Amino acid sequence: MFSIFGVSGSAISAQSQRLNVVASNLANADAVAGPDGKAYKARQVVFQTTPVGAESALGVRVSAVQESNEPMRKVHNPSHPMADAQGYVTHSNVNPVEEMVNMISASRSYQNNVEVMNTAKTLLLKTLQMGQ
Repeated sequence: MFSIFGVSGSAISAQSQRLNVVASNLANADAVAGPDGKAYKARQVVFQTTPVGAESALGVRVSAVQESNEPMRKVHNPSHPMADAQGYVTHSNVNPVEEMVNMISASRSYQNNVEVMNTAKTLLLKTLQMGQ
């Protein structure tokens, strides 16, 4: 019964990392050039199941944060200081709609795991009260 806290705790941690990546993507959605002189590439988290605790329950963790392979967005603006020889400015490949969906999904998942932990805590307390 106590392994549920490890499972939900690992999911909460993973979703928190996912929310941080989404926030970074949204903050750079209109970025033209990063510190390296290149446009920002969207990032996505990759989850992996992992054993949790002595009861070999499975949890989740972020195994990697990968850059998106989607093509960068090019906008014709010859007067922009970052325009190339053809007059195109390369913008990030972040899709704000997709990122908002990711944010809602991660937030709901986070909330659901908090609710699982609260329900498990309530059940454990009621079980202890039955023994009195």
